[in-house]
Amino acid sequence: MSESDGGGDERGVSLSVRAAEKRDAGRGVARIPEAARKRLRVLSGDDVAIEGERTTVAKLWPADPTVPETVVQIDADTRANAGVHVGDTVTVRTVEESDVREARSVTLEAPPSLPTEDRPLAERAAARALEGRPIRAGERLRIEGAGAAPFRVADTDPAGDVRVGSGTEFRVQTGAAPKEGTDVPIDAGTSGGRAGDGDADRPSGVTYEDIGGLDDELELVREMIELPLSEPDLFRRLGVDPPSGVLLYGPPGTGKTLIARAVANEVDATFLTVSGPEIMSKYKGESEEKLREVFERAREKSPTIIFFDEIDSIAGERSDEGDAESRVVGQLLTLMDGLDARGEVIVIGATNRVDSLDPALRRGGRFDREIQIGVPDARGRREILEVHTRGMPLADDVDVEKIAARTHGFVGADLDSVTSEAAMAAIRRRPTEPEERAEWNRDPRVTKADFDTALASVEPSAMREYVAESPGTTFEDVGGLAEAKATLREAVEWPLVYDRLFEETNTDPPSGVLLHGPPGTGKTLLARALAGETDVNFVRVDGPEIVDRYVGESEKAIRKVFERARQAAPSIVFFDEIDAIAGARGDGTHEVTERVVSQLLTELDGMAENPNLVVVAATNRREAIDPALLRPGRLDTHVLVPEPDLGAREKILAVHTAGKPLADDVDLDELAADLEGYTGADLEALVRDASMAAIREVAEAYGPEEANDRAGEVLIERRHLEAATGHVDPGD
Repeated sequence: MSESDGGGDERGVSLSVRAAEKRDAGRGVARIPEAARKRLRVLSGDDVAIEGERTTVAKLWPADPTVPETVVQIDADTRANAGVHVGDTVTVRTVEESDVREARSVTLEAPPSLPTEDRPLAERAAARALEGRPIRAGERLRIEGAGAAPFRVADTDPAGDVRVGSGTEFRVQTGAAPKEGTDVPIDAGTSGGRAGDGDADRPSGVTYEDIGGLDDELELVREMIELPLSEPDLFRRLGVDPPSGVLLYGPPGTGKTLIARAVANEVDATFLTVSGPEIMSKYKGESEEKLREVFERAREKSPTIIFFDEIDSIAGERSDEGDAESRVVGQLLTLMDGLDARGEVIVIGATNRVDSLDPALRRGGRFDREIQIGVPDARGRREILEVHTRGMPLADDVDVEKIAARTHGFVGADLDSVTSEAAMAAIRRRPTEPEERAEWNRDPRVTKADFDTALASVEPSAMREYVAESPGTTFEDVGGLAEAKATLREAVEWPLVYDRLFEETNTDPPSGVLLHGPPGTGKTLLARALAGETDVNFVRVDGPEIVDRYVGESEKAIRKVFERARQAAPSIVFFDEIDAIAGARGDGTHEVTERVVSQLLTELDGMAENPNLVVVAATNRREAIDPALLRPGRLDTHVLVPEPDLGAREKILAVHTAGKPLADDVDLDELAADLEGYTGADLEALVRDASMAAIREVAEAYGPEEANDRAGEVLIERRHLEAATGHVDPGD
């Protein structure tokens, strides 16, 4: 095959580098599309050479069918060993089997962070993790189970490209030098960095494969940072100045700092981290001097990325009271305006309080682009869990996909805590006998029960300020109300599922739904079930959380609710008993209520831009709500939740008696016919009262110990249900 027939010959194809899949990090795998594999005439599992500035050997695996045909996916270590970055072009060539011999021994140079006493453990981990992998002297690699820092291959026997076998002997040492004639090793601890940089300037070993659920955001950051650093002349030819700053904002724990470190680690740049407390000083002029020193150091070591973590702590909005803060902000503005137009110094700021920054920083020429790092969706959470469980020995009953589906509102830091807590739960349940414990330690396993324990103890930080619920209720838990369910599905679920249909017909989905009807008919339950059916975050807001006697606080609370819901989108904001905070404005209305209504109207009008956010409200006094809230474009879909008819009562009773030990004389259809006028809440109370009566009889007859032994004999009989009807009146 000629070079013009698909970008290669029978021994090589040219492909563009892309970051590896999360599960492939540290495995030395190159994934290529099927078309490229056929051109190379190789099989999955064969060795291939990746030629960039240098050459490295990797094991070939097929790429996902959705990956473009011109792409090769390789991890950070393989990219570093080949001397390339994401977006570069490499040649992938076949390797003769005889060119890669089995290694008799491999000597690894340990990172400085590895304690001497841990070397035997690292040797065992290397033998286990690297078996079957091709390596060569001078390359770097990460070893699962031996820390996050990369090792360096100091020597191999025989020399050249070798494959680790089951009998390969590993030695780990410090300060080993590669054999003469081998490739120049890459600096351990960073894939970028410049020769001679001090350790303080080196970023952590975070790579693109260590970041899950943020591929789009990562691409935006790369575009703003890598291009100015790698191709500054391109901007000069275009006649524009390269970007000088990028602002990352979003809830805490979503990965803002991680993205900055990963980008710095992947490009050839010095990385300077600046935190607020390091800059601020009580002495006049000292804070500004420290800032100037940071930028001066950045120019000396250019190209450089300066990272301001929690930038709001030193660059808040200026005011007459804060003299020191105003001077620091002024100095920062001056320094950013004075950055060299060659694009060799770029500033990244991270904050979870973007609105508190001084507006002067948020304009072109300073922070040129603001990138929101939001709360991950189910796919993003799965990727994050795959990153954090990469080296974890999971039991067969652990399904990462299901855990991701359960963790609504969890950000990356929360999911990291979940995996750590699951591992701790596994350790806590180790056998107590020394021999059994030693056996468990040799082959530990983290089970589904351990993750269940962890999920019960870790609270989702993205929704911590409000009543947030993972959708565990579905429409199957709601008896009857078929018409209301259908209307809710069309209003909320369809815009999420059939987004293309709405786009093609240029139709705006409903922005708000009002559930109204008598008390106890199931309005709140419907809202929860809707979140469960649509698999989105559910934010419940009660009136007392909103109303505050101080001017401006109630409106601020409303704004924060919607801001948090937008960050955690797709989400449903549920206002229960909305008439308590959104009564009709006019004579006799409290001033706070009028301000809350005005703020609600503003937020609802601004929701047209976000189809992933829906407001659902419930009330049993629709006539008391301000009419402006009920017009089209706001709470425009009104769903009546009526008292249940006979068929609905039968279904509600079936839901509430499911799993209960009913006696043979209980006929639910007959019971439902006798309970006309009872709402869903009344029927739930009726069944609970009957259950308590059955329990009471056994408890009083036998006492605690014998009663528990006879638990299997408890029956809820017809007489218990009939007696309960005398205690539960319809409409109570």
